[in-house]
Amino acid sequence: MTATNGADGTWTTTWTVGRLADLTGVTVRTLHHYDRIGLLSPAKRTGAGYRLYTEADLDRLWRIVLYRRLEMPLDEIAALLDGDGDPVDHLRRRREAVVSRLGELTELVAAIDRAMETQMQQRPATAEEMREIFGDGFRDEYQAEAEERWGQTDAWKQSARRTRDYTKADWEQIKAETDAIHAAFAAAMRAGEPADSTAAMDAAERARKHIDERFYECSHEFHTCLGEMYVSDPRFTASYEEIEPGLARYVRDAIVANADRHR
Repeated sequence: MTATNGADGTWTTTWTVGRLADLTGVTVRTLHHYDRIGLLSPAKRTGAGYRLYTEADLDRLWRIVLYRRLEMPLDEIAALLDGDGDPVDHLRRRREAVVSRLGELTELVAAIDRAMETQMQQRPATAEEMREIFGDGFRDEYQAEAEERWGQTDAWKQSARRTRDYTKADWEQIKAETDAIHAAFAAAMRAGEPADSTAAMDAAERARKHIDERFYECSHEFHTCLGEMYVSDPRFTASYEEIEPGLARYVRDAIVANADRHR
């Protein structure tokens, strides 16, 4: 911004094209184009011929920016600014056109939100989402250890294929199914049902089918091996003991009894 001395001796505020571009966000190239087509020609020039824009020019530019935001063509803007037609009437019609698009744009935003939600639901769950669902039950080091121990087994490979594309919603459903099975075991135990009771063995069969359907083929014999791991691996044991003291051994015994029932 500079101050120049007018012919009448008064000082007026003016802007070079670069300063005006910084002030308004309109590029220098665009300002040069507006000058060439006569839409916005600076009122003053320096002795060297450089453009100097006055406050009146700035006011005209702000109106041009507004009309461009309303998607008006440049020739229509020039006619409006130069007195061809009633500006208020023109703006009223533009306003009506913008308002008429609000409903359309609202529907478009809703459609985009639905599309985003669909994409989010269909993509595989991230590690962050798995930790959100399973808490301490999902840790990177656990996954690495499990792959090291069983990565070459058919069960691991089958599970990897099945779960590769599971979404967050899939894992949330799996977590709900697992919690329901654990609750069934705990309920049977609290009710005083022995591990070879129908209630306990039915819970064990639900657990086996859950693994078989969600992860890998799980025979009764293989399920029995898993049951032994529930009492031999302190981490598995601890997860059951948090639900109900003594539950790890109870689940193991119910799995064994269920395997005997199906022999």
